[in-house]
Amino acid sequence: MDADKARARLRTEHAEITALLKDAERAGEQDRQAEADAEVGDSVDYAQPLAAQGIDDAVADTLRERLDTLDRALKRLDDGTYGRSVRSGQPIPEERLEADPAAELTVEEAAAGP
Repeated sequence: MDADKARARLRTEHAEITALLKDAERAGEQDRQAEADAEVGDSVDYAQPLAAQGIDDAVADTLRERLDTLDRALKRLDDGTYGRSVRSGQPIPEERLEADPAAELTVEEAAAGP
């Protein structure tokens, strides 16, 4: 994939994920507040805000992981190693980079696991 196209796609996704992360963090904070309010003596089900908080926190963690992956891809573009597996150095096929411009491994390496 052309470096300029890859950089544009990575930056666009980074901005989108950043916005989603802010929303997830805000929702998690609202859930924590609802849990605190329930502790004051409301007859609200304590488990409901706690479960929602857990979901929001899990979503936020996943979004942070994706941001880290995008940041690493942008760094590889800067370093001139973009498009090569971080494990083997083998070229990552164009089709894979089109599907996920932040791909770090070839399909075979990703399927093999850590």
